[in-house]
Amino acid sequence: MPSPTSLALFAIATLALLLVPGPAVIYIVTRSVAQGRTAGLVSVLGVHTGSLVHIAAAALGVSALLAASATAFALVKYLGAAYLVYLGVRKLMTRQEAEPAEISRASSARLFGEGFVVNVLNPKTAIFFLAFLPQFTDPSRGPLAPQIVLLGLIWVILGMASDGSYALLSSALAGWMRSSARVRRRLDVGSGVVYLGLGAVAALTTEGAKKL
Repeated sequence: MPSPTSLALFAIATLALLLVPGPAVIYIVTRSVAQGRTAGLVSVLGVHTGSLVHIAAAALGVSALLAASATAFALVKYLGAAYLVYLGVRKLMTRQEAEPAEISRASSARLFGEGFVVNVLNPKTAIFFLAFLPQFTDPSRGPLAPQIVLLGLIWVILGMASDGSYALLSSALAGWMRSSARVRRRLDVGSGVVYLGLGAVAALTTEGAKKL
């Protein structure tokens, strides 16, 4: 297992990364504003059930395989970066109408399923498990798969806490956020800038797994 120091550093770095809004957070906030607290929390559960897919893939060696190939790693990295930049540009170019468009209400099963898909296909999460998490494993302390699972579960616990906070806060402020075009525009601009920043970070991510 990783050392206590490595676990503590991983938890701090993970929480800092999770607090930066990505596609999953945007989905959670959108559903929380549209349908309330329960919908937001169900979305959180779906999102982090999706995280388990990334954990399983990393533990089974998919992440290690991709990170070991410079071509495959670069392809995943730049596709993820390009997608984030695309989302950022789209957000910055969005024009808010005086009245917000109605978001159709969804059942709990649909909210859970959409959250699951959002995070399975989330470039931010994929890049985290490809390039960031492996740096906190230590081959000298035992097999890597159990270490990856442990670190992944820490990610899920911290993710549910941070994303749950987003759901609770956005549902509490839903009326204010829906009523103001200026607020919605600022949220779009803020999200766009964040996406562009994430795209830049993703493009500059180094092949951390090769350090093992």
